[in-house]
Amino acid sequence: MIANLVLAAGGSSRLGRPKQLEPWGEGTTLLGKVLENALAMGSEETWVVLGAAHDEILARTDFSGCRVVINHEWEEGLAGSLRAGLDALERGSRVSGALVLLGDQPGVNPETVARLRQAYRPGVTPAVVPRYRYVVSNPVLVDRVLWRRLMMLEGDRGAMQLLKAHPEWVTEVWFADLHPEDVDDQQDVERLRPRGLARGGEKFQVGESLVATDKE
Repeated sequence: MIANLVLAAGGSSRLGRPKQLEPWGEGTTLLGKVLENALAMGSEETWVVLGAAHDEILARTDFSGCRVVINHEWEEGLAGSLRAGLDALERGSRVSGALVLLGDQPGVNPETVARLRQAYRPGVTPAVVPRYRYVVSNPVLVDRVLWRRLMMLEGDRGAMQLLKAHPEWVTEVWFADLHPEDVDDQQDVERLRPRGLARGGEKFQVGESLVATDKE
């Protein structure tokens, strides 16, 4: 079994406002679109790590079908969110693998995820990563055997920091597509946001979710 782990705790410093709440498509936000995509990927569970502006994001995002983890140390960077999410999975789930998705990448192709899942063998393939032509990027599928090691990472580099140091753990799946792009600043918003979308925010109904915290 596989769980989606969506990392969406960042402070959006380059945009100047919570990018998770940027309008993105009909009646949803950037994070809402990422979650919509994740829930359609066939994984047994979906977990989401929030941090900066988490109260506002919880109030304006539909988390139906998801479990939410609050990372109070989000300023540490990506490694801190990965640690919070994997710790929650280790304590609260029996899945064998975690598909790590970034909350600012709405363009992940479902076919990419399907092929990563096909290449994954629980307990045999510690990590499965996509190679887009000449670039290794996200999402990354990591077996439970690696979670403790990943939780030891620090800073803002995520799983790739460890996987590059241990290529023997990695199974690559090649794709002719370009890698999914991050939404980091206003130029990215204007370039990647669905065409014809009116500016301005909306308030969204909150669905049922299980909210946990990385601190007890």
